[in-house]
Amino acid sequence: MRLSRRTLLTNLSAAALPAADRKIKITSVQAVPFRLLNASRFGSSKFSSDFDPARMRWFGPFSQLAGSILVQIRTDQGLTGYGLGGGGGAACYIIENHLKDLLLGANPLHVELLWDQMFSSTSFYGRKGVVIMAMSGIDLALWDIAGKHAGAPVYQLLGGAVKDRVTAYLTSPNPEPGLKLGFQAFKLPVNLGPADGEEGKKKIVAQLTEARRIVGPSATLMIDVLCRWDVPYTIEMANRLEEVKLHFIEEPLLPDDLQGYELLCKEVRGTRIASGEHEYTHFGFADLLRHKAAHFLQPDMTWSGGLTTGRRVAGLAAAQSIPVIPHRGGSVYGIHLIMASANCPMAESFGTGEPGNELMGMLTAPFENGYYRAPAGPGLGAEFTAAVLRQHAPQLRP
Repeated sequence: MRLSRRTLLTNLSAAALPAADRKIKITSVQAVPFRLLNASRFGSSKFSSDFDPARMRWFGPFSQLAGSILVQIRTDQGLTGYGLGGGGGAACYIIENHLKDLLLGANPLHVELLWDQMFSSTSFYGRKGVVIMAMSGIDLALWDIAGKHAGAPVYQLLGGAVKDRVTAYLTSPNPEPGLKLGFQAFKLPVNLGPADGEEGKKKIVAQLTEARRIVGPSATLMIDVLCRWDVPYTIEMANRLEEVKLHFIEEPLLPDDLQGYELLCKEVRGTRIASGEHEYTHFGFADLLRHKAAHFLQPDMTWSGGLTTGRRVAGLAAAQSIPVIPHRGGSVYGIHLIMASANCPMAESFGTGEPGNELMGMLTAPFENGYYRAPAGPGLGAEFTAAVLRQHAPQLRP
C-alpha cells in the first residue's frame, strides 16, 4: 500500500513526539483461561481419607500452567498485545471486574506506572498469588504493545542484548531425548521425600546416579523437589548426593520458610539452593535477598508480576551478584529478560522436548542445539493467529 505525502508526514511527526504525547490509548482488555497443561498432572481431587498425603499435593485449577490465562489488550492505533498470566478463571474475574478499570483509556506505554497503580489498588486483597498472576498477564501484554509500537523486540527496550544466545536446560524426568537435541544441562523432578523413609532416600540416590551416568560428567545436572523436603532432609540428601555433583537443588521447602532457606544456604555443601518460582513481586524477592535465602532466583514472568517484576528482580540480584534463572525462561515471555541481563546465565526449557503440546511449542523461543535465542520480530514474539484463537481462545477476536 502506497502512503500519501500527508499520511507519511503525519506518521513521521507522531514518531518524533515523546511517548506521553502520542495519545495512544487502551480501548479493550480481555482475559480468558488458556490452559497449557492439565491440572491432573499433579494428581486428582479424589482422596482416600482426611489423612491422605495426596491432599497436600492437589494444587487445583488455578496454579502454574494448569491455570494459565491469555490477556489481550487493544489500542486505538490498531496495536494488540498478548500476555500469558496465571490464576485461571479467578484471575480473569479480577481483570474484568477491577484491573480493567485502571487500563481502559490509559496510555499502554506507561507500563511501569500502570504496574504500580495495579499493585497499589489491589494491595488490600492481593500482594501475592492470584492477583499478581492476573497482573502478570496484563504487564506482558503491555510490554508486547510497547515493543510493537517501537518496532523492536522487547529486549531492546530493556537496554539491548548482552549475549546472542543462552544455554538452555531441559526439565524432564528423562534426559536422554534432550541429549539428542543438544542439551548439556538437565533438571530432573524428584518426587520422593521424608515420608518415603530410608528406602526413598536410596531411590533418589539411585535415580540421580543413573542420570549422571546418562548425561556424562561434564553436563550440568540439577533437581527440582517442588517443596517436598524439610531442612534436615535437604542437608542429608545434599551430602548423600555429593558425588552426583548437582548444580543446585530447587525449591526444597515451601516458599514462606525463609528461615529454613536461610539455614540451607549456610549449611548445605557440595551444591546450591535455588528458589523463587513461587515468589511474587520484587518485594518478595527483596526478602529472599535480605535473608540470603537463595543462591539462584527463579521468578516466573507469567505469574510473579510480569516483565516489570522480572527486570526489577534482576536489578536487585545483580547488585548482590546473585544469578537469576527465570522459571520456564525458554518461553517468549522469559527470554527477553534473559537476553538483556548479564546475570541470567541459563534458560529453562519451555515446550522444547515436551511432545504433543502445540500451545507451549508456539510460545517457545527459537531453539537450536542446546541454546535459546530471542525472537527477532517486534514485541515479545508470540504469534496468535486467527486460527489459534478460534481453536484455543474463541472468546477473543484476532
